[in-house]
Amino acid sequence: MKIGIFDSGIGGLTVVREIRRLMPGQPLVYFGDTARTPYGTKSRATITRYALEDTRFLLEQGAGIIVIACHSASSIASAAVANEFSVPVFEVVSPSVEQAARVTRNRRIGIIGTRATIESRVYDHKIPELLPGAVVLGMPCPLLVPLVEEGWLKRRETRMIVRKYIRPLKERQVDTLVMGCTHYPLIKDIIEAKAGKRIVTVDPSLQTALAVKRFLEASGDSAEPDSPGDERYFVSDLAPATEEIARRFLGGKIKLEKA
Repeated sequence: MKIGIFDSGIGGLTVVREIRRLMPGQPLVYFGDTARTPYGTKSRATITRYALEDTRFLLEQGAGIIVIACHSASSIASAAVANEFSVPVFEVVSPSVEQAARVTRNRRIGIIGTRATIESRVYDHKIPELLPGAVVLGMPCPLLVPLVEEGWLKRRETRMIVRKYIRPLKERQVDTLVMGCTHYPLIKDIIEAKAGKRIVTVDPSLQTALAVKRFLEASGDSAEPDSPGDERYFVSDLAPATEEIARRFLGGKIKLEKA
């Protein structure tokens, strides 16, 4: 079964990277809506419309399962996508919530993400539903996405900014930290170092890929590991630097097509 993945930009390629690692040979098609990014600043109605359009495009490309690799669209439009189309729909929030609930010891869970994701309070609502009594502490980190896209993955400045964002959460004694943005896995080593050994990090890209893998194995639709796989990558706007940034996310060469 071909997996269709969409994001408001190219951050969702971290989900693709985990899917490729866990399910080599699985056919997939990716769409990054780079012409209309970011989604987080748009109205709920607009985000929902974009998500439905993105899904329809992926289905036209032969996708049989949809992964919403965007936190804004996941929190606002996943139900609308599932209701509109008769295909399995996965998103990045629920698997992260489930993992955070499993690993926390003191029920104090920190969330780092874009301002839009934190202000949506999606984790604030979903985690206590699954884990009554949990305390959810969100920290908007608006500088991290630009730093990642600029390629500052090992810079001293990035380490300093990550430390500044995480320190208040450590002071409030969280023992679990959800990386609530698909850009953050690229600086996972810095985030884990600044969080410290006592805090368990949750990577939504990995957890989403694991959820998809379990579903495909249960349904018997997994590709053979040695199969060649069919992969296509589309964006709605192809700027000169887009392929270079996409290469960082995917960890190798990538050919982008303009949709």
